[in-house]
Amino acid sequence: MPLSDLVNTFGQDLLRRHGRRVHKLAIHAGFSCPNRDGSKGRGGCSFCNNVSFSPNAKALPDVAEQIAAGRRVVRRRTRAEIYMAYFQAYTNTYGDVARLGALYRAALAEPDVVGISVGTRPDCVPDAVLDLLCELRDAGHEVWLELGLQSAFDATLARVNRGHGFEAYRRAVLAARGRGLAVCTHLIVGLPGEGQREARASLERVLALGTDGLKLHPLHVVRHTLLAKEWRAGGYQPLTMEQYIATACDLIEHTPADITYHRVTGTATRDILLAPDWCAKKWAVLNGIEAELRRRGSAQGMRVGERIAA
Repeated sequence: MPLSDLVNTFGQDLLRRHGRRVHKLAIHAGFSCPNRDGSKGRGGCSFCNNVSFSPNAKALPDVAEQIAAGRRVVRRRTRAEIYMAYFQAYTNTYGDVARLGALYRAALAEPDVVGISVGTRPDCVPDAVLDLLCELRDAGHEVWLELGLQSAFDATLARVNRGHGFEAYRRAVLAARGRGLAVCTHLIVGLPGEGQREARASLERVLALGTDGLKLHPLHVVRHTLLAKEWRAGGYQPLTMEQYIATACDLIEHTPADITYHRVTGTATRDILLAPDWCAKKWAVLNGIEAELRRRGSAQGMRVGERIAA
């Protein structure tokens, strides 16, 4: 039984709606972050070495070249025919709206690109950016706004030097969904000081406001970060794989069936990963989540009286 029989995965959702598999191509558009350039802070989030979130994204001269490079890689592995351009590295709404529009439209101009997914911080989505995304959606493209919340607890966000609180997320998600934009919310499991109880509470606050998609990531310690220093000093203990799987399954069970899971784990490459070692083993984690849901006789939505359609 594949995981997609138990979880409403984004890949299966795209397949149903587009009739063919849609593959994401990561784009590095050369953006910075207000938590790095001094407008909100310096040094970024304590866990952030952006290479860990986009290891294959290279700052190529233009978007079309990056799409071409990504397309070649994906086609060698699959028979992919259509794609979504994923603006992933750093804060992809942090810039002049005219520049943003040029970058997004360059991706959408590719004949086999059916949409874009734009990753950003909840404190970097002014009305002008939301209006631009709506314009692209209304032109017939699939458009997703991915908001990196990570935790609904302000104390945790402050501890990891996030540079914003839950209120910024609340404003952003209500403004985006009020315009009918599809929103995917990122949550990190295993942040310093947080356990399964806090992960559930963060999910519940996100669901109360409304979201269309979710991404779950285990917190991993990577080189050249403040978290790495904290870990080396004994101030942070990463989750075991078993703890992460148990928490991820709990969150999946409590998620309504109509919400799509864009990701249920995250990995880092071994050249930058310090701990935990299992964060380099994507398929072991995915298989573990599937096995645990089957062991429980459970699936997405079961704890709220729902189940995804088979």
